Amino acid sequence: MRTVQVGAARLARWCAGFAQRHGGEPAVERRGTRLVLTAPDGATAQLEPAFPPPDDATDLASVLAWVAQPRRCAVVLVRRGGYACALVDEGRVSVSKVGTRYVQGRTAAGGWSQQRFARRRDNQARDLAGAAADVAARLLVGADAGWLVTGGDKPLVAEVLADPRLARLARLPRGPHLALGDPRSDVVRSLPELIGAVRVDLEP
Repeated sequence: MRTVQVGAARLARWCAGFAQRHGGEPAVERRGTRLVLTAPDGATAQLEPAFPPPDDATDLASVLAWVAQPRRCAVVLVRRGGYACALVDEGRVSVSKVGTRYVQGRTAAGGWSQQRFARRRDNQARDLAGAAADVAARLLVGADAGWLVTGGDKPLVAEVLADPRLARLARLPRGPHLALGDPRSDVVRSLPELIGAVRVDLEP
């Protein structure tokens, strides 16, 4: 199996190319949140949109329309090196804030030293989560977003979203959780493309 990421704007063209490469129009079947294309030559492409499509989107045209819809997304990214909060509105980043906080990695030291380092690491992680929550409360809670997109370290993201000020944000429908490096300005700039990417699993 081979996996590719296809941007939302390119998906219709990619599907047309898949049909051309594999002998004609594929059969289409909805399986859970995925749409499976089976070509005449037996090749398959399993499309998994970043935002789970509604149950009645069972054909290629309706899934393509769903993927192409403009969305207003609140984004919270957290890793040990820092955090970023952003609002992605109809394919552009309309507001964002990036911050850095150091969280020490695990140490091989044992005994008292290990406990001291663990306490320091826990305090640093709390400081990071608190700083990210402060920014999210200021930028995103009142932004009227329709989706929440997260990324980075899942336990740290969960700690940020546990802040009572972010209860409204945490209740939003969830988009993708992005696997990424430290959330810097270049990552924030690439969010519109990252958020809308469709995972495609190909066989053979």
